[in-house]
Amino acid sequence: MVKKVAKAKAEFPANLVEKKPRTFSIGGAIRPSGDLTRFVKWPKYVRLQRSRRVLYKRLKLPPAINQFSSTFDKAQATQLFRLLNQYKPESKAQKSQRIADAAEAKAAGGNAASKKPVCLKMGINHVTKLVEEKEAKLVVIAHDVDPIEIVLWLPSLCKARGIPYCIVKSKARLGALVGKKTATCLAVTEVKPEHKGDLEALKTLCDAHFTSEYEKAMRTWGDAELSERQSHKVAKLLAAQKK
Repeated sequence: MVKKVAKAKAEFPANLVEKKPRTFSIGGAIRPSGDLTRFVKWPKYVRLQRSRRVLYKRLKLPPAINQFSSTFDKAQATQLFRLLNQYKPESKAQKSQRIADAAEAKAAGGNAASKKPVCLKMGINHVTKLVEEKEAKLVVIAHDVDPIEIVLWLPSLCKARGIPYCIVKSKARLGALVGKKTATCLAVTEVKPEHKGDLEALKTLCDAHFTSEYEKAMRTWGDAELSERQSHKVAKLLAAQKK
């Protein structure tokens, strides 16, 4: 009797397309586009900015530097910049036009007065002179001036002269008001009659948040923040002590 040989069943792959995993090593497949931030070598000034920010967090800041960490909040800054936007300095084209109009008026035999428009005062030396002579009515200081020593003493001078001052973010935003990339500080010396109420309200805000809090700020050191690695280490030690 002849035994029947069972035929082996043909096995088919679950997927007819053969899986060919790609390798992204040198000479391999092209890497898909994605976030390459960690591969970027940032410019030196960016690396310095980030290192400084971390360093300020890790060290205990003396009161004179720590006072620049408290600034106007968003609502207060909006109120301030709404007023400052009304007093942007005139551009070169506007100044040339004003002088030309005055010259034409003088040639025609009319009044040749060409009064400068009321505008913001900028520049650390100019603002310092205005504060010392008590001509400034409000001083606005940027919180991120580098080096900070440029404006470190300005709050003390404003306090001594009785000039309201405030600290805002940031130097680029102040610079945009006066047509520059950045500005360390600005001063308001004069406002139009319709804006006097707004200026008095801002003076009250500055007195409540900065002038009246100056003595307290000069006694408050900035607390150092632990890094993530150090905080985990401290938590591990505390957990071990509880056991």
